[in-house]
Amino acid sequence: MNTQTLSNELITRLIDAAAKARENAYARYSDYAVGAALLTKAGDIFTGVNVENAVFPLTMCAERSAVFSAVSSGQREFAVIAVVTRDGGMPCGSCRQVFAEFDGDLQVIIADTLGKVHLVTSVADLLPGAFGSQNLISGG
Repeated sequence: MNTQTLSNELITRLIDAAAKARENAYARYSDYAVGAALLTKAGDIFTGVNVENAVFPLTMCAERSAVFSAVSSGQREFAVIAVVTRDGGMPCGSCRQVFAEFDGDLQVIIADTLGKVHLVTSVADLLPGAFGSQNLISGG
């Protein structure tokens, strides 16, 4: 699925799911709530929110939360993820790397809480030259 095949209906559906999930974010330190909605190639949607912690490195991003939820349910093939923030903020480097682990062609929709789409792109464009399994030495 590429950016040309994403229908307006699908984009709206994912943005709505991410915005609804965002309402459950635990962002007591930054007050920067994030919601994500991940569509698998099987057609399932998994949502995630950011969960902050007083020990900042223990904070979990919404995007990774959605991916980990999907993986926990046995899903490994993803098509599109929508990310909703108050200002259309971009996924962090850690989230981009986790996306790349599964599919560099994963489509990423960045939107704000008003539903305005700021960007539709791919993981490969967000993280060119990503480190991956091809960089690891095989045990054989």
